Amino acid sequence: MSTDIEFHADREIASQPEIWRQTAVFAPTVAHLLPQPGERIAVVGCGSSWFMSQAYASLREAAGHGESHYFTASEYIYTRNYDRVLAITRSGTTTETIELLKNLKGKVPTVVLTAVHGSPVTELATESIVMDFADEQSVVQTRWATAALGLLRTQFGTDLNALAEEAEIALAEDLGDLASMDEITYIGTGWTIGLASEAALKTREAAQFWAEAYPAMDYRHGPLSISQPGRAVWAFGEIEPELVSDIAQTGATYESSTLDPMAHLIKAQRLAIALARVKGMNPDYPRNLSRSIILK
Repeated sequence: MSTDIEFHADREIASQPEIWRQTAVFAPTVAHLLPQPGERIAVVGCGSSWFMSQAYASLREAAGHGESHYFTASEYIYTRNYDRVLAITRSGTTTETIELLKNLKGKVPTVVLTAVHGSPVTELATESIVMDFADEQSVVQTRWATAALGLLRTQFGTDLNALAEEAEIALAEDLGDLASMDEITYIGTGWTIGLASEAALKTREAAQFWAEAYPAMDYRHGPLSISQPGRAVWAFGEIEPELVSDIAQTGATYESSTLDPMAHLIKAQRLAIALARVKGMNPDYPRNLSRSIILK
């Protein structure tokens, strides 16, 4: 495959500054549908949407907005009581999310955040938020995931227009020798653990390239043993200086940034596509995957 081919994912990654600006305009129109301060909530999703659920739930609880749990849709705990359940799904057709909403219908208020009008989840949820302007053609999610998280972050006063400027920086940054690594481990703390998992997923999906993700301090408890020259450790957000020193001693390449971690994720998305190019793969259509996972 020619390395000159422009993929859908390239265009979608590059569009994120503008998509975030559109999200900033859109957010006030749907703010009343989102979980309100004081509510006890669960946030659910599958794949990238699960990792965005994790990031949002962690941010919300840290901001003092209320107890916030996150689940992959298939592992929701039905014996727990919530004031509201928020489901994130790009396609609106994911089997596990549909089943969850069916089971909760009439029992607890639900709101779905999706990219597709009239998708099955919009018929099941109490309320729907449709961000069709952030939808994608590539199977691999990039701008949809960050737009969804960006919308949710506006609840905590995040200025998406300012973040869009940081996104432009992330789009222009040199990837250096990261695409030549033979393994990458992503780490984070608090809400950025979800971003670390999302970054690792991107490289596995797009390029069949092995990557792992861990809470930063837990990286010391075993995974540090795989660090060595020719491998990289990528940190989202601030990491304890002692851990940075431990990583340096292994000889691994260390990647970090002063950009907002969501903007830094864009660089990781770009790396995933670069790795796919190196391996001659089409990141728009990863092996064994489809835009929506529909179980028979």
